[in-house]
This record gives sequence, C-alpha cells and structure tokens, in this order.
Amino acid sequence: MQLDDLLRRYFASTDLSQVTPDTLASGIERCLVDFGLEQDRGKRFALWSFLHMFGSAPALDVAFEEEDDREAARNFIDLLAASEGERQG
Repeated sequence: MQLDDLLRRYFASTDLSQVTPDTLASGIERCLVDFGLEQDRGKRFALWSFLHMFGSAPALDVAFEEEDDREAARNFIDLLAASEGERQG
C-alpha cells in the first residue's frame, strides 16, 4: 500500500490541505470499515498505521490479535514520536 494511493482512495486527493473536514471524517470512517474487514496482517497493519497518523487508530489490543503485530505497532509509534522530536529540535 502506497501513501498516495491511500490518500486518493479515502480522501480523493493527495493534498490534505484541499480535503474538507467532512471528506476527512468520511474517509477515516471508510478506512476504519476497511480495517475491520481486512484479513491480511500486512494490509491491516498498513491501514492501522494510516489511521494512527490521523489520530483514529483503534487501540492496539483491539486492533491486533497477535502480540508481534502489537509490538510492531508500538515500534511504529515510537519511531514517529522520535522523528517528530527531531523536527522540533
């Protein structure tokens, strides 16, 4: 899954500054539905990561049955936090 493809699929644009609040909310809702229906672990992780970046990801214990997937998600969260700290500093 490519970020641009996800942005187009859920928000009809790769430019988030052009996305209306209603379109953003609708896209996030559709992504949550797709996440809930997705069976492939890799695709589920990609959708969860995408949702996390918009502050809408389900809690780890709800989102992932496998501990390995929850640990990968924690690592993703830590990497994002570290990269944000580098940009601020």
